[in-house]
Amino acid sequence: MAQAQSGLLGELWAFMRERKKWWLLPILIVLLTLGALLVFAQGSALAPFIYTIF
Repeated sequence: MAQAQSGLLGELWAFMRERKKWWLLPILIVLLTLGALLVFAQGSALAPFIYTIF
């Protein structure tokens, strides 16, 4: 690795790029989207409907 990567995202990107693990990217995007949905919907009227999915 030519330059030092800092932070979790930099390390993860370097890992995927170096080992050709591109299939991890859609999984990470879905997990981050679901996590953001749960956090932002916690105080809204949608919370009971979202929590029934899980």
